Amino acid sequence: MKDLFKGCLTIPNLLSVIRIILIPVFAVLFLGDQQIAALIVLAVSGLTDLFDGKIARRFNQVSALGKILDPVADKLTQITIAIILFILFRNAESTMINAFGWVFLVFLIKEAVMVIGGLVMLIMNIRPGAAEMPGKVATAAFYGIMILIIGFGPEVGAFRNFFTLPEALTGVLVVVSAILTLVAFASYMPETYRQFKEHFDEKKAAKSSK
Repeated sequence: MKDLFKGCLTIPNLLSVIRIILIPVFAVLFLGDQQIAALIVLAVSGLTDLFDGKIARRFNQVSALGKILDPVADKLTQITIAIILFILFRNAESTMINAFGWVFLVFLIKEAVMVIGGLVMLIMNIRPGAAEMPGKVATAAFYGIMILIIGFGPEVGAFRNFFTLPEALTGVLVVVSAILTLVAFASYMPETYRQFKEHFDEKKAAKSSK
């Protein structure tokens, strides 16, 4: 725990904290029918996510706390977006949009499993691995697609009076994002298995040496 906060006062960590603070702001604005303001908040959140990693690497401000804060901020943001859109899609008048609402459960289940798994790893003193390329692609696709839906999605888009995504295309985009999410989830499994195996092998070896 002591090492966790060593060198934690950095700009990337501040950006991650700001991203976490923006989550309830986004939710309140969106559910309060202020979609344009909510979209701006989400865009700002996405920019902080883009820049915190670049700043950390460029100015050597990588910290143990940052390695936890960044994915936590990502997961909380994605969970919030998925919950809100699940509710809105399930309450939509369109039968097609209503049906695609269930796809958001894929995001929620995946994030719930990863959050619980991450907590178990931390409790066992196993440091969760960094995001692999499939995870980064899935996250980028999720943000891009959800911002597009929040901006122009049928029945929910902030700018749907100017342009509305076709319902079928909206559904396809949600499914594509869900597939990328599942691929990313699968990509974490080999490394996670290796870390758990090494942990239990070390404990077993320690017991044998006594």
